[in-house]
Amino acid sequence: MEKFMIAYYGGNQPSSQEEGMAQMGKWKEWVEGLGEKVINPGTPLPDSRIVTSNSVKDDDDPNAMKGFAVVKAESMEAAVEIAQSDPFL
Repeated sequence: MEKFMIAYYGGNQPSSQEEGMAQMGKWKEWVEGLGEKVINPGTPLPDSRIVTSNSVKDDDDPNAMKGFAVVKAESMEAAVEIAQSDPFL
């Protein structure tokens, strides 16, 4: 099996603690359902920087990358199916 990264961009924060807990419950269920296909279930990226040879600046774009997960799949198509099943879409 090959490894694939699912990158999370943009998105909205939950409007309440209850909504956040419900989202997290769905996400945990999704990860558990993937079983051994999960290499890294998710790494949030709360802050990011844009680094060039001349400068470093905050990436304050609301659609900046916010996190990633890594999964194993037989093909790109299979990895896309996994990504499409993610409850955070």
